[in-house]
Amino acid sequence: MTRAWILPMSLVLSGVLVATAQVRDGSPVLAVVLLLVFAVLAWLYSPLAFPRSIGAVEAQRRSAADGRPVVYWRAGCVYCLRLRIRLGRDARRSHWVDIRRDPAGAAEVRAANGGDETVPTVVVAGRPHVNPDPAWVRGQLPPSA
Repeated sequence: MTRAWILPMSLVLSGVLVATAQVRDGSPVLAVVLLLVFAVLAWLYSPLAFPRSIGAVEAQRRSAADGRPVVYWRAGCVYCLRLRIRLGRDARRSHWVDIRRDPAGAAEVRAANGGDETVPTVVVAGRPHVNPDPAWVRGQLPPSA
């Protein structure tokens, strides 16, 4: 299991334990509600909530060709999740690089942030922007086809 899945799987396991305790206490409806809450949180903090990641080299190549921003992120990052949710369907119009899965992506982020792996780092036209406003990022996306 990769590090990106530790938090989501912990949330699922916690949800199952809490739900089991609620069922034993005679509250099956509350158990189902709590299990659903834990499942949603697990999904939000998993890589599944983000567009498919590609490698940093490939993202840079594609960005140079189509002008789309490159978003460096990692699962479990609240600010990355905020950016992803606020972009909505527009998130697909940028290139996403998971720095936990791609060492070259992590190196790019460290180079842009003085050695820190601060995400989300969005690169637009070769310039990095650390934790930018989602509305600004949406303005940098090319028009949808």
